Amino acid sequence: MSTPSKADVVIVGGGITGCAIAYHLTKIGVTDVVLCERKQLTCGTTWHAAGLVTQLRATRNMTELAKYTGELFRELETETGQATGFKQNGSVRVAGNEARFEELKRGASMARNFGLPADVISAEEIKERWPLVNVDDLLGGIWMPNDGQINPADVTLAMAKGARMRGAKVLENTPVKKVIVENGRAVGVELPDGEIRADKVVIAGGMWSREFAAQIGVSLPLHAAEHFYIVTESMEGLTRDLPVLFVGHECSYYKEDAGKLLLGCFEPEAKPWGHEGIPEDFSFDSLPEDFEHFEPILEQAVKRVPQLEETGIQLFFNGPESFTPDDRYLLGETPEVRDLFCACGFNSVGILSSGGVGKALASWIKDGHSPMELADVDVRRMQPFQSNSKYLYDRTKETLGLLYKMHWPYRQYETARDVRKSPFHDRLLAMGASMTEAAGYERPGFFAGDGSSTEIGYSFGPQSWFDDAKRESLNTETNVTLFDQSCYVKFRVEGRDACKVLNHVSANNVDVEPGKVVYTQWLNERGGIEADVTITRLSETAYMVVTIVASQMRDFSWLQRHIPEDAHAIVTDVSPAMAMLALMGPKSRALLQKVSTADLSNEGFPFGTSREIEIGYAMVRASRLTYVGELGWELYIPSDFALHVFDRIVETGDEFGLQCGGFFAINSMRMEKAYRHWGHDIGEDDTPVEAGLSFAVDFDKPSGFIGQSAVVAQRQAGVPTKRLVQFQLSEIETPPLLYHEEPIWKDDKIVGSITSGGYGHRIGRSLGMGYVHCEDGVGKDFLRDGGFEIEVACERYSAEPSLSPFLDPSRSRTQS
Repeated sequence: MSTPSKADVVIVGGGITGCAIAYHLTKIGVTDVVLCERKQLTCGTTWHAAGLVTQLRATRNMTELAKYTGELFRELETETGQATGFKQNGSVRVAGNEARFEELKRGASMARNFGLPADVISAEEIKERWPLVNVDDLLGGIWMPNDGQINPADVTLAMAKGARMRGAKVLENTPVKKVIVENGRAVGVELPDGEIRADKVVIAGGMWSREFAAQIGVSLPLHAAEHFYIVTESMEGLTRDLPVLFVGHECSYYKEDAGKLLLGCFEPEAKPWGHEGIPEDFSFDSLPEDFEHFEPILEQAVKRVPQLEETGIQLFFNGPESFTPDDRYLLGETPEVRDLFCACGFNSVGILSSGGVGKALASWIKDGHSPMELADVDVRRMQPFQSNSKYLYDRTKETLGLLYKMHWPYRQYETARDVRKSPFHDRLLAMGASMTEAAGYERPGFFAGDGSSTEIGYSFGPQSWFDDAKRESLNTETNVTLFDQSCYVKFRVEGRDACKVLNHVSANNVDVEPGKVVYTQWLNERGGIEADVTITRLSETAYMVVTIVASQMRDFSWLQRHIPEDAHAIVTDVSPAMAMLALMGPKSRALLQKVSTADLSNEGFPFGTSREIEIGYAMVRASRLTYVGELGWELYIPSDFALHVFDRIVETGDEFGLQCGGFFAINSMRMEKAYRHWGHDIGEDDTPVEAGLSFAVDFDKPSGFIGQSAVVAQRQAGVPTKRLVQFQLSEIETPPLLYHEEPIWKDDKIVGSITSGGYGHRIGRSLGMGYVHCEDGVGKDFLRDGGFEIEVACERYSAEPSLSPFLDPSRSRTQS
């Protein structure tokens, strides 16, 4: 087949993901597609994958992608005539301890949200479904009948065939040297003997993607690791319909494979591979055996499936798969280069994700936006430093094993830490801070009380820091607490068109007097929330935008790409140059007044005001805001003055009961006030009207804004059919804690799910927020009818709903 010189889309990489993207592009009418594979289809990782097809993921949309994948595999052979090896034999996940059993039961509750059948089963029922397994020490498990398995190579060939049938060109033995970039856009690819010009380019190159993208300054943080499995000789009693068996506490999985048993593992400490580069000729290759590394897994397996002791091993396999720093894949348009898309770093879930990824990215490429909220896997969540090879090498040792470790709430990474630190880091450690990580940034989770440990004792109930967070919350209510929020991201936007640009991007009106802070959202054309920010007007031509650290690349790219070419406005990320402290509590004014000469009275410095004040010998920008529901100020400090300001506040704080607080307490307090968190409670599928944020929208702004027509139409339609509601569980002795995706029931019907949760220490209740759906509208009357319950680990608990915060709904504390 001759190589074309032009195409609508060029895909680099012929594994299952690249072929799925080509297949789905042609299915929606984008048929001028060229897929370039350096050697043969599936030759990198796909060919040796285990082929597990499970459907329950951590969030609704990730589950929807996996569900679609299973549905696609079921129909693919009929459509293309190419065998896929698909069988829907279900899966059994088992628990060997109470914590694992609760994790599984919470997963079963979550599955009900998504319409997935998931049944809690006893050890005896596990034995009925998997007769060869030893269940003597098992407490139970869950049965998921819709799961299954496929032959990955056959599925890949089927999707490639389907793509060809609709006009795509699939070119094997066609290596791509480089993506061609002109004026910040991908316009094609360079081959050894020519080029292919294209409107869009997709990197789906598996473990080669990081180095390939780095050539053009694009960061795709992933690293290969060795993945081990064995295949036994024929084993008596293995039926073709035997379910896939997952034994998470032993890091292992089992599946029937043509009358043999495949045993694979995700061991606690992995072996990164390819650190010095992956050989160019690597194709259908395996890595050297390491039986000593695999032996602990096999020893447990022999006890779990005793027949293994009498069965020979036909194949010991070791092959590479790629992993990302947070165990979530990389998807979407890259922030560095427009019209360049990626789908890579699949963390051993590439097969079960492939169909959904192909469908979602095809739609994204055609329509210019993702078809659903995909923040979990959006490549823009990553930081450029995370492509550092040493960082990836160290983190990959941990991330492979995390797939099967307990998925504890607030679990912290143990490897590749202490990367990004605030100027206060060492002082906070000396004061008892337990550091947690967000986007590589070290920030206090809590401060250990006298004699307590800074280590986190994990649990689905109150964790080891529960009492510390309570102390910090109550101190914030009665005295004053200092929070290090330096991890927050700050952009400076300046130029004669800065106001015009920001007003077009922002739903609220930012054309205010200098010294005013505006809370607002950045919306897409559909009215969905792309970012949740505060914007401070510094002068007629300058603004400061503040957002969360997880959105640093995403929000910078969004803003930059919405500046017209002829506009005079420049965006600069000034985060490293500016530390940030939050001083919160009823005594914050008195303390701050002691170290500053500024007028901090309610009349002289009202809520939403920002101005420069003196603290010690420094000039500090103080903004009267709060994310905890108490009187307070955010202090933005030049980094070279940060320690001086910190020391002045701390040395003055004793007489006001000053303590330091961490982000666990912040989460508790923001839940009491029903303050939203982007990525949990609000996202690109949620509008301000649905999220209860209409107060932050200037619906009639004359200059208009992105998404205005969508949100105006929704407001005019009346009571929304989807609404973010706050819940508190009924007052019982030991209420469960809510985290995310717990089903919300009303009158024996699931009407929504929890988006985030926490325990409110100031009101003494377990809290959650979640979207509730009702065709007749989610208004006060609907909520007043009652009948609400929230399901946790397969048990339901009575819950009280509210559209107002349970703490200080009149805002008297923050406005005083």
